[in-house]
Amino acid sequence: MEYDRDLQSIQQVRNLVADAKAAQKTLAGYGQERIDLMLETICAACEEQAERLAKMAVEETGFGVWRDKVLKNRLGSRVIYDYIRDMKTVGIIREDHAARIWDVAVPVGVVAALIPSTNPTSTVMYKTMISLKAGNAVVFSPHPGARNCILETVRIIREALRRAGAPEDLAGAISIPTVEATNALMRHPDTGLILATGGPGMVKAAYSSGNPAIGVGAGNTPAFLERSADIPAAIRRIFASKCFDNGTICASEQSIVTECCIRDQVVDEAKRQGGYFLSEPESRQIANILLRSGGSMNPAIVGKNAVTIAEMAKVAVPSGTRILLSEHTGVGEKHPFSREKLCPVLAFFAEESWERACERSIQLLENEGAGHTLAIHSENDEVIRAFALKKPVMRMIVNAGSALGGVGATTGIAPALTLGCGAVGGSATSDNVTPLNLINIRRVAWGIREIESLYNTAPAEKSPPPGPEIDRDEVARIAMEVIERLMNTNKL
Repeated sequence: MEYDRDLQSIQQVRNLVADAKAAQKTLAGYGQERIDLMLETICAACEEQAERLAKMAVEETGFGVWRDKVLKNRLGSRVIYDYIRDMKTVGIIREDHAARIWDVAVPVGVVAALIPSTNPTSTVMYKTMISLKAGNAVVFSPHPGARNCILETVRIIREALRRAGAPEDLAGAISIPTVEATNALMRHPDTGLILATGGPGMVKAAYSSGNPAIGVGAGNTPAFLERSADIPAAIRRIFASKCFDNGTICASEQSIVTECCIRDQVVDEAKRQGGYFLSEPESRQIANILLRSGGSMNPAIVGKNAVTIAEMAKVAVPSGTRILLSEHTGVGEKHPFSREKLCPVLAFFAEESWERACERSIQLLENEGAGHTLAIHSENDEVIRAFALKKPVMRMIVNAGSALGGVGATTGIAPALTLGCGAVGGSATSDNVTPLNLINIRRVAWGIREIESLYNTAPAEKSPPPGPEIDRDEVARIAMEVIERLMNTNKL
């Protein structure tokens, strides 16, 4: 019975959290070196299985490209490990001798990690690495559509923990995924922090759970091509980014915005590199399958390539088509192309000036994806600076693809698969989430002044500024000159 399944899943959550809490107490006794050696073992195990897990994810979900998911798995394991390896996350992590303050890292305890179906195995690796590095245990709530590959990734991690001599219950996963189980995990009194990656509904539920949460919403990245841009390079980067894993990274481009003065050059270059511009009737056919009746994204098109999506909509395109583009002048509910599309489909806008393009980009972000990511291709530092100061986003990617740029693979941003959207996006952080977001800081502070000194609030009387130092020899010389002049004039 479904009712029994719900009860079983809730009981499983209670057991998993209890086991994780006990394991985390053991982890709390580890020093930094032992934690780092443990993570190295987990990283090696995940790297070794990166290709097999990538193929499992594509086979189970039907989303994306397995070769690209191999790179994602390496991002979630080796790239993350290399970035966080030297972070201080245990014990006293900073000493300010001048202010006489110590910063002491305090783990949050048990992290509840919600895992999406678009990036299932890599996100498990990533959230394991950052949670354990911060001294926490982690319990995963898998998306039902990616249950098997997620559970297999957790099994590999648990085996690595055993080999490292650490409690395997530092990483656990719900094997009976239900909405009730996810809610029970988020609301559990021993859940220290929720790390939510998924749809808007999931993120809202995380923030409404009563427990601390870091949630990230949808992306809707505009990519602006300004007139000074290297157009062939910009299109190459945008297309490579949008085609990576068939557009399933939330930071991937969703629209191209350019200036009218270079519109034709951009269109010609896009066509040359495998872009297909839809006619108005074709755009309507594609629009019909982008969203479901309630306005949410149609999962049938997620992670599919451009040719497959065209076939689903009964639109004939050349066999080598990489990206479907639809030119528009409107943004909003009646314009599906102006929304997030986790597949190789882009809206296209041409504006009279970079200022209008700036306004259009803001309009797109306010429609969906506020706080997430924006890309700009330009050689004009003044325009880049103007965009940086005005855009409601927490990461702006310059002259690079936004998908891998946003997650820190091709930029200097912290590598991460959970990207905070800041207050404007309803998120508790604007960071690419790292272990430092999963610890609290206890401050140990010495007294540096006595209470009596606080009562003496009257400003001290200012002494007049000292006059110039007197040169006595110079004074004597001037005096002699005066005397001589007076004698010469018979006044002495």
